[in-house]
Amino acid sequence: MKLTILFGGASFEHEISIVSAITLKEKLHDFDLSFVFCDSEHIFYSIDKKKMKANTFSKGEYKKMPQLHLAQGGFTQKSMFSSMHHTGTVLNLIHGADGEDGTIASLLDFFSIKYIGPRIDASVFSFDKRYTKYLANAVGVKSVKYEVLYADRHTDIKMPFPIIVKPSRLGSSIGVSIVKEESELDYALDTAFEFDKSVIVEPFLEGVKEYNLAGYKANGEMFYSIVEEPQKEEFLNFEKKYMDFSRSEQVLKADISEELIAKLQASFEKIYDGLFEGALIRCDFFVVDGDVLLNEINPIPGSMANYLFEDFKQAIEDLSESLPHSKRVKSTYEYIHSISAAKGK
Repeated sequence: MKLTILFGGASFEHEISIVSAITLKEKLHDFDLSFVFCDSEHIFYSIDKKKMKANTFSKGEYKKMPQLHLAQGGFTQKSMFSSMHHTGTVLNLIHGADGEDGTIASLLDFFSIKYIGPRIDASVFSFDKRYTKYLANAVGVKSVKYEVLYADRHTDIKMPFPIIVKPSRLGSSIGVSIVKEESELDYALDTAFEFDKSVIVEPFLEGVKEYNLAGYKANGEMFYSIVEEPQKEEFLNFEKKYMDFSRSEQVLKADISEELIAKLQASFEKIYDGLFEGALIRCDFFVVDGDVLLNEINPIPGSMANYLFEDFKQAIEDLSESLPHSKRVKSTYEYIHSISAAKGK
């Protein structure tokens, strides 16, 4: 299978995307892989597979490699005498802004490039935690209670401590704080507002059970990963998640009942169906008193959550063969022609 992994981007999760790409290089080594790196200046580079190492990017060595440009159907590499066209399915592996906010999806759609990843509308609802709450409510999936605060207006928090404060549009636990008493609140808000103009405030739930489930739809059928119960302390901070993204060995299946697995899958399908077709996503759920609550949607999970699937290669192949196709409108100019004819022009 021919697959182009697109990674990098101009976001706080830029380095995590690099780690994910390096991990998938090893995980999908049987594929015909090519790598396209988007740097923080939004310049695309064709990266030699042998150079897919962390120091290629940290030392700026990628700048010596061929630059690419978007064209209809793929990326183009121009030379003095000719140009090469890089075609095939693109795997959008840009975490955070650019990759998950709909920017890259818009570009790939505009240039009619086949890609695995969230489409524009799916990106909108999953990138902003406020809109994720709206989506969950609309499709009948419960979520954690929340309040929204904005940097340019003062609003008192109504829920009791302890609470969790997090930027509305950021992942990987960046800017997230657990606030156990009011004296810690100002610092937590200052930290979160460094990354976003709005923040989500949620109650910190003691003893909550958390489960991660990934999945995708292919040929009209939903396919699910195993359910993972992440082992952690109060919450996964950035450093722990950064290491987590480099995982390639399958994790252990959570020791839970078939009934709970069915509940998690049912909530997942409600979130996915009709919105995330073409993407492999991971949903993180809380279970409180038997209720399944959506915590967040990861539209481009770290290393594509490969460690949750028994056969990750097959998952990518299945998905690549079931990508949605948007019908492009053809301009006929009939309206202009009819007006011109009526005017005798």
